Amino acid sequence: MAELQVSTPAKINLHLEVLGLRPDGFHELAMVMQTLDLADNLSLRPTADGAVTLRCDRADLPTDGNNLIVKAAELIKQRVGLPELGVAMELTKRIPIGAGLAGGSSNGAAALVGLNTLWGCGFSSAQLSAMAAELGSDMPFCIDGGTQLCFGRGEVLESAGLAKPPSLGVLLIKHPDSSVSTPWAYKQCREQFGASYLSGEAEFEQRRRALRQAPLLTGLSGEGPLQEIRNDLQKVVEPEVASVREGLSILRRADAALAVSMSGSGPSMFALFADHEAATRAQQQLAAALEAAGFAFWVCRCTGSGATLV
Repeated sequence: MAELQVSTPAKINLHLEVLGLRPDGFHELAMVMQTLDLADNLSLRPTADGAVTLRCDRADLPTDGNNLIVKAAELIKQRVGLPELGVAMELTKRIPIGAGLAGGSSNGAAALVGLNTLWGCGFSSAQLSAMAAELGSDMPFCIDGGTQLCFGRGEVLESAGLAKPPSLGVLLIKHPDSSVSTPWAYKQCREQFGASYLSGEAEFEQRRRALRQAPLLTGLSGEGPLQEIRNDLQKVVEPEVASVREGLSILRRADAALAVSMSGSGPSMFALFADHEAATRAQQQLAAALEAAGFAFWVCRCTGSGATLV
């Protein structure tokens, strides 16, 4: 087969609730995640030498066995049981690195989706999702994309029940020099709010049911007002990370913003608007302030799919 191209979209968290600690030591989460049209591109070309190689247009991104793309390729190759399969992969980055936008997870998901076709593996969507869950909590969502409820560590997915992607416009920002350690953010959350964590599956399920019926989903469907976004990690990151405080302050100045939030554990932030045109106007309104503060920014649309052959 000739070379394949896979689009690998970013995600934002439209709801991130830390419920408590699981028996395995991870946090139990209740989230709503949404893919955007900001996407990387992964090209895959079959080779006959059995080697898995990766190149990237960003010199600061590792391309060895620590990269989720390479891990995904080695995993699917192992599962199909054909060691002679090889691939030369090339990643073109648009999603900022280490931004809380699941760029790495989406890249890994794209490798699973693309290689399943390139190598003719024949794995089902469920099988690909199971492999994705072995590699990262966000990766199953990155395969499917769209608007989904995400439970467990983030790997347990439920459709949000929307007939189409939200028509919202998204103004997304990140300071290039800013980074946040996800383990640090969860550690801070546990230290500051652990006393109020829920305990046990019955309490977790009660919060899941509440999210399934939350006004947020009505707002995302366009059938009601959009409420402020909840992100429990923002409560611990915003006071400690200057770029997050400054970025949120700038976004809150936008005239028509419906909601402003951090994505994931940060440091990316976003504002939601009624449509793409309103987000574009907000970007123009805030451009001088964002540029003066050193932020990179993107105007995005919500999409209904994850890693996709193009």
